[in-house]
Amino acid sequence: MSGETLFSGAVLVGILTSGIRLATPYLYAAIGETFGQRSGVLNLGVEGQMLLGAFAAFYVALVTGSLWWGVLASLAVGALMGLAMAVVTVNFQAEQGISGIGFYLFGMGMSDLLFQKLVGTVKTIQGFQPLHIPLLSDLPVVGKIFFSHNWMVYVAYLLVPLGWFVLNKTTLGVKIRAVGENPKAADSLGISVGAVRYYTIIQGGILSGLAGAALSVGLLNVFQENMTSGMGFIAVALVYFGAWKPLGVLGGALLFSMVNALQLWMQVLGIPIPPDLAVMLPYVLTILVLVVSVSKVRAPAALAKPFEREE
Repeated sequence: MSGETLFSGAVLVGILTSGIRLATPYLYAAIGETFGQRSGVLNLGVEGQMLLGAFAAFYVALVTGSLWWGVLASLAVGALMGLAMAVVTVNFQAEQGISGIGFYLFGMGMSDLLFQKLVGTVKTIQGFQPLHIPLLSDLPVVGKIFFSHNWMVYVAYLLVPLGWFVLNKTTLGVKIRAVGENPKAADSLGISVGAVRYYTIIQGGILSGLAGAALSVGLLNVFQENMTSGMGFIAVALVYFGAWKPLGVLGGALLFSMVNALQLWMQVLGIPIPPDLAVMLPYVLTILVLVVSVSKVRAPAALAKPFEREE
């Protein structure tokens, strides 16, 4: 990279390409969390779900040689974690913030334990390769930025319009929003608050597991202890940043991932800035944006509030 500067064409293309790719796990996790929060459930266990999903995908792919079996394993693990979260949240009506932290600690500890016992050392696999889209992938500049990624990247972005459509244009979306705003009124209209929340929590778990798979077999092709490094908590923050709307979440994910890509390229180019400061840039930006944006948006009225049906 000698002779390249941060503002050269090749580097800018590299930053944009990397930023689009790095947003993938955030999108999966944050879209799933958006559905959960719109139904009134705050899940701070996203990070733990991502870690277990990442390990499941990597380990199954390593043992079987099939990346697809690895992805299925991540979905199954995410669904189980989501189901457990739903039982604790809906049936036992546990305080959501504390129980979420508990699930995070469980996911982190269990993924580390399984990695040490079943793998033992860092190994790499051949992950999903970029898809070649006829004509589009061959376009100059644009093809490199937008059409040089694997299928997990494209599916993550497709979830944004799909999530918007479900939340705003379907009966299911109406029920989810009703349960998140006024569960008592929704219950009086015959909507099962528990069933809706079960659905959104399990769906969130599945997408968080898939976010982990996107990281371990879609982006890095490796698993290591605590490899998410706070991604799950950033995903939760992105829901607030995006005002509980999939399009807003997309904007936040791209902003964060672009800044992250920028700091990575700064280190590659040897720009004289302390590495620790460069790594902090995306997180500092996230905090600043949240401080400005959260005060201007209104959360679902029943967010993090347990619901007990009156007989």
